[in-house]
Amino acid sequence: MAQQENTKRTIKPNTKRSSKHGTTRHGTTRHGTTLRRTLRREAPSTVGLLVDAQDFAAMRRYGTFPFDDHTAYLHQVEGLLKSLAAQGMHTTVALFDPEDYADFCAESGLDADTGASRSRFTAEIAAAGATVAYTGQSLTDLIPLLVSRAVRQATWEYATLLLADLGACVECGQDIGRAAFDRASHLLTRLLEAAGPGTHHLVCSTPTENDQLLAVLHTHRDATGPARLDTSEGAEFATVLAVAIALESPGGVVLRTSTPDSPDRVHGWRLAYGALAPLTAGEVFNAYCTDAETGEPVSPESGVEYSAGFDIGADPAERHH
Repeated sequence: MAQQENTKRTIKPNTKRSSKHGTTRHGTTRHGTTLRRTLRREAPSTVGLLVDAQDFAAMRRYGTFPFDDHTAYLHQVEGLLKSLAAQGMHTTVALFDPEDYADFCAESGLDADTGASRSRFTAEIAAAGATVAYTGQSLTDLIPLLVSRAVRQATWEYATLLLADLGACVECGQDIGRAAFDRASHLLTRLLEAAGPGTHHLVCSTPTENDQLLAVLHTHRDATGPARLDTSEGAEFATVLAVAIALESPGGVVLRTSTPDSPDRVHGWRLAYGALAPLTAGEVFNAYCTDAETGEPVSPESGVEYSAGFDIGADPAERHH
């Protein structure tokens, strides 16, 4: 008995010393646990979001999808985002499209009725699709931004495919899509240079066989220096303008400029033979004050001047056949 007691007294101090150095009962160090928690905080997270009731209803056909009320679902998603942010984790929100999900599972040979497949699809769309970083904003603010980015990306992808399918010019052998994009980039650069200082909001629209393409660009230019713009927005705008140039479709560009202590000024151009031809002040007014979908008149804004387009000084375009 005495020997056993001595053994116990020997074992207990060793156990305490091991605990003091961070070893748990299961052989995992507290230091290792802390490191894993640190790594977890530094691992980005992505949440796939069903933004509307129709998409939510489409997911309810899967038995493993645990929600039955869209409002409650949105509430839980917002709670999850807040929880992840409280842990110091960077989180992005991606648009979860049920039709794209079903196609993805069919092409990948995955069972669509599993959480693992939903998680894998979310990772895929986060890598290649439109996302919004969660910074504590409410879902009512985040959802419109997410939808807008998804529409922008879909427009850019469609316009890019249109340009890629045009092939080479039969006369000079030059790639028509590439030439149109270069021309559009030149026109955009000249337009921003001629617009001068201020905050500029540009819209380019052009019809295609299947859709009406629309691109929006926001820039700011100080009294000195070039215009500052988002690179991706600039590329999307130039791509849509390039489609109008390549297809010789009736595209148009509207520029709204804001400067301190002055009314906003609105200018417009139509695309003609690879150039931006200025609209008259009356044409700008009609274009800006007409509903694009219904054709009905829209009341003009107070404090806004509708002005003719100005010459942007672009070089003549080379035409392809």
